Amino acid sequence: MRGLQMWAELEQQLGALAILAIRTEVVEHPEVFTVEEMMAHIQQFKGAHSKKIFLIDKKKNDYWLVTVIRDRQVNLNNLAKQLGVGSGNLRFADETAMLEKLKAGQGCATLLALSYDDGDVKFVLDSVFQEGRHEKVYFHPMTNAPTMGLSTQDRLTFVKKTGHDPLIKFL
Repeated sequence: MRGLQMWAELEQQLGALAILAIRTEVVEHPEVFTVEEMMAHIQQFKGAHSKKIFLIDKKKNDYWLVTVIRDRQVNLNNLAKQLGVGSGNLRFADETAMLEKLKAGQGCATLLALSYDDGDVKFVLDSVFQEGRHEKVYFHPMTNAPTMGLSTQDRLTFVKKTGHDPLIKFL
């Protein structure tokens, strides 16, 4: 049942994006669980392909949705220092927290889920997306069966409309 609900939520998100005059490109493919699996279906599309990491601090007070270029290795200690939470204080959040905070399950956390956040989640964006080399950025839109492409500027427009001010960091 969750799959049907995710498709309904995607349709709702697409409508919200259209209202904001944000143009999308949606590529349908079989359900995938890793970025590498996704690439087999969308490698022909020019642009950056992203992966998301949902993190929580050691005290379980703060959450971060981190979006990085797909092949970037993220050092959690270095990221924690950049975010001012101290080395060793970031953890991967579990699926229960993802469902509670973003209404997204494992592998489906996405910037679109920020519209469900009550202000508890901070959005961190890899600065490589802002360098202007990529016409579009591709990601899963609340479900891991399709992949969505948005322009870099449209992504920022959407994030800001959700009430989030993205933290742009070199990760």
